[in-house]
Amino acid sequence: MRIAVFCVGNKLMLDDGLGPAVYEELQAYDFAGAVDLFDVGCMSLDLVNKVATYDFIITVDALEGTGEAPGTILRFSPDDAARRGFGSQSLHDLRLSDLFDAAALLGYHAQGVCLGMQIENANPIDLTIGLTPAIAAKLPDLVDAVLAELVAAGVEVCLAATGERVAVGYHHLMG
Repeated sequence: MRIAVFCVGNKLMLDDGLGPAVYEELQAYDFAGAVDLFDVGCMSLDLVNKVATYDFIITVDALEGTGEAPGTILRFSPDDAARRGFGSQSLHDLRLSDLFDAAALLGYHAQGVCLGMQIENANPIDLTIGLTPAIAAKLPDLVDAVLAELVAAGVEVCLAATGERVAVGYHHLMG
């Protein structure tokens, strides 16, 4: 099974940089099998061809308007995303459900799961690289959620520095 992890966000916009921050943390791991990581920036229809080449896509993005506390992780399918009451499930112009719908119209049918985190601030007054302290503190939990999805999909995941295998209950530590 070919798997992609799409990390979505603009690292110049404070908490909107959540996806790229997860991407950076995932660089510390080796993934046996066909797993590709992408820092996709802002989601666009250019990704529709990527959907054609993968069987399973994990999307990681910042969320606003969920009604949950900052740092809360939400897991949902692309189909569920369209029915959620919070915003567009992405802070970007293209919604994840739009991407999967466009791919389906072209005959591409990847399975997917969305992992999002309620954030505090994606609209800083000035361009700001970094996450707010509350979101930075919860970043390892979101990385753990991505790793858990990969392990559940049958991917052998190891910490690159030590070869330690990631299994149920593994906890990512910030370097």
